[in-house]
Amino acid sequence: MTPLDPLASRSPRLTGPDHQVVEPATGAPLATLRLAAPGDVPGATARALAAQPGWAAAPHTRRAAVLRRAGDLFAAHTDELRDWLVREAGAVPGMADFELRVAAQECYEAAALASRPTGQVLATGSDRLSYSRRVPVGVVGVVAPFNAPLILSIRSVAPALALGNAVVLKPDARTAVCGGLALAAVLAAAGLPDDLLHVLPGGPDTGRALVDDPRTPVISFTGSTAAGREVGESAGRLLKRAHLELGGNSALVVLEDADLDAVISAAAWGSFFHQGQICMTTGRHLVHTSLYGEYVERLAAKAESLTVGDPFRAPVHLGPLIDRRQRDKVHELVTASTAAGAKLVAGGTYEDLFYRPTVLAGVDDGTPAYAAEVFGPVAPVRAFGSWEEAAALASASEYGLSLGVVTRDTARGLAFAERVPSGVAHINDQTIGDEAVAPFGGTGASGNGARFGGDANADAFTELRWTTVRGAVPGYPF
Repeated sequence: MTPLDPLASRSPRLTGPDHQVVEPATGAPLATLRLAAPGDVPGATARALAAQPGWAAAPHTRRAAVLRRAGDLFAAHTDELRDWLVREAGAVPGMADFELRVAAQECYEAAALASRPTGQVLATGSDRLSYSRRVPVGVVGVVAPFNAPLILSIRSVAPALALGNAVVLKPDARTAVCGGLALAAVLAAAGLPDDLLHVLPGGPDTGRALVDDPRTPVISFTGSTAAGREVGESAGRLLKRAHLELGGNSALVVLEDADLDAVISAAAWGSFFHQGQICMTTGRHLVHTSLYGEYVERLAAKAESLTVGDPFRAPVHLGPLIDRRQRDKVHELVTASTAAGAKLVAGGTYEDLFYRPTVLAGVDDGTPAYAAEVFGPVAPVRAFGSWEEAAALASASEYGLSLGVVTRDTARGLAFAERVPSGVAHINDQTIGDEAVAPFGGTGASGNGARFGGDANADAFTELRWTTVRGAVPGYPF
């Protein structure tokens, strides 16, 4: 099998500064890349626009074959790509393997999307054929973050390509290889024609240029709520569609009949998996007063038992945070929370970028780490006394991404979930979950209601066109 070299897909056309890709666990350089400058965006979108009509006109079987081969290549080159995810993104191997499995599945699901029915025959009161048909939008602009770089890029890139579009992708510069160049290398090896995918690693200014470019009528953005508001504002001014998947502060609600023997592992996973750097991370643990004391004690013990370290060189549960800025933000929220009266039960310390899994008890609305998205391995725990109070607390957030409800009575769990606005709900599970076949997205400050996954991809990356056909031109009273 021919080795896959993501660095071979570096573009010689980019005009931005050189950038060192750094391993967060050690600070060691992994590669040097040329970043994209805002001035590189118009050339990329113009070339993508020129290439797109031929791709859209190709038989759907050709597009599907490329995506199927891409899925196979993600599976075949797991060892090489895993190392990039572990070293560049700080993922533990289990997280890296999860990303690669989802990436392959996204490609397979996109391949199936290429042959789905594209419209329907409509009823009409005139002597004509009337039908609707989905057509590609042209060039899709994708802006993806650092935290799950492969998943959060491929979930837009693959379906957009399958539906006949070209794509310009701006990955976060901190994870430019596994969030951008790796995708380009896989798709090139799978047979994707030239100029249908352009990777422009860069900073916010390059992302803004991509959003503002008139040749990108649809923008798929995943990132912080603050940045998403700017993207949505710019897109609205330009009358573009923007699919915004933003932050979260998801609640795990533990009702009084929950089995603590079963829930603690899930609860720890929800807050500490991938160092808490997932939009669906459990940011609020809401626990019935009858279980609260034992829950805090057992969650803290679980946190203390977890190992933190370099995931490339040792078997650990948590790797590093992505950089010092993120670490300092996490620690500031923890220290501000204890200053505001929260009790630090576990963690709250770090060495370099390795932050210990942290449990905070006695939190309330004024606790910074409870009220805000932390994006770190921090579990604030709050007690509630009644069903109504729990529903009110779970709903009292500007975010609406994911919800977990734990109870022995699944019907009761479903009824509770109906009370809380969120894009995703899991009964008897924690808040993190992602499948290529499922619609995904949030409400409120977690996004604008747009969805990725399954049938939602067709809505995201096509336009619906109405067409009528007559056998002869009718007469009109003019």
